[in-house]
Amino acid sequence: MVSSTSKHKYITCDPEKCIGCQLCEYVCSYTKTGEYNSYRSRIRTIRVDEILITAVACRTCEHAPCVTVCTRDALEQDEVTGIIHINDHLCDGCAWCIEACDFGAISINPITKLAEMCDQCEEEEQGPQCVLWCPKDALELTTPDQRAQRARRKLITEEALH
Repeated sequence: MVSSTSKHKYITCDPEKCIGCQLCEYVCSYTKTGEYNSYRSRIRTIRVDEILITAVACRTCEHAPCVTVCTRDALEQDEVTGIIHINDHLCDGCAWCIEACDFGAISINPITKLAEMCDQCEEEEQGPQCVLWCPKDALELTTPDQRAQRARRKLITEEALH
């Protein structure tokens, strides 16, 4: 049951726009590691059957389960941005955070054997590179309130057309 919510910004994907090109994964991996390798990305493109394609990144959950279960206190959530930082010196790669994440947004780096997740490219002046480079504008840095407001406007527009 996905119950985690956020008041903070996070990257979301509109499956009606996503074409599954995986450019977000390649841009992310290059930004973070200097190599084009979708396995090293911190955003994941997911296909459900042949008709639904979406991308998943950290949702900056309030009271983030991944932070709560970390036995070594290696994960810390920024109170202002909601971004979760991983202390590489404390992380032992136990993967409890992966188990706790409702969204499948955390992975273990195959080289360092430590946890990794999206940090919204906070060190990049232009913000999340996956959002910037998405060819179909399927990705967006938004909040749950902004998404809900957009959905309400869309529903009202659709009702007005009928």
